[in-house]
Amino acid sequence: MDQNELKKAVGTKSVDFIKSDSVVGLGTGSTVYYMIEELGKRYQAGEIKNIVAVTTSSRSEKQAKSLGIPTKDLNDVDHIDLTIDGADQIDKNYQGIKGGGAAHLLEKMVATNSTKNIWIVDQSKMADTLGSFPLPLEVIPFGCEKTFNDLQKENLQPEFRLDENGDRVLTHNKNYVIDLKMGEIKHPHLLADWLDHQVGIVAHGLFLDIVNTIIVGYDDGPKVIENIR
Repeated sequence: MDQNELKKAVGTKSVDFIKSDSVVGLGTGSTVYYMIEELGKRYQAGEIKNIVAVTTSSRSEKQAKSLGIPTKDLNDVDHIDLTIDGADQIDKNYQGIKGGGAAHLLEKMVATNSTKNIWIVDQSKMADTLGSFPLPLEVIPFGCEKTFNDLQKENLQPEFRLDENGDRVLTHNKNYVIDLKMGEIKHPHLLADWLDHQVGIVAHGLFLDIVNTIIVGYDDGPKVIENIR
C-alpha cells in the first residue's frame, strides 16, 4: 500500500472506537481527513448516532459540517469522551510530536480535555527517539525576536516557519510558529518543562503522557496498540 492507502486504512479503523451518544474530538491533518470521511459515512448511515464533534481546526470543522456531523466549541461541552488525531512523530515510549499543521495549541487543548486519546499514523511516523521531525512552537508576535534569540542561545536551532510566499506562518490565533531543528530529543520531559516556563511561548508540540491507543498503518494492515496509559 502507498502512504495514502495506509492513512485511509488507519483512519477507517479508528472510527470503530467511536460510540453513539458521545462527544468526539476531531484532530487535524491528512490522516484525520480519512477518519472524518469514514465517520461521516457511518453517521449518515445511522451506524453511529447522537454524536457531537469538537474540532481542532477550521479545516476539520468545515469537513465535519459538510458531512452533517454536528460540531460545538470546546467552551460549549463539559467533557470529551474520545479524541482521534494524527501525530508527526512517535517514539518507542509512545511520546509524540505534533504541530506540523500549526494547530498544536488547539490540538493540545482538546486532547487534555479528553477522557481518551487515539493517534492514527502510518508506519513512517514511528521512531526510536523524537527529534528528527522539527519541534513546533507557537509564539506570540510581540517580542518574538527576543524569544527566538533565547532559543538560539540554548542551541535549539530555531527557525521561523514560512509560507510559500516567504511570510511567517500564522496560527489560528494569529501567532507565529518557530520550529526547533535540534535533532534527537534525549530528555523530552525536561525540554517540555523548560519550554513551558518560557514567556512568549504559547504552546510547544511535545505531547507527553497523553495518548491511550495508537493505530499504525503497515503494509499488511493497521496495528492497534492499546492500553498505553
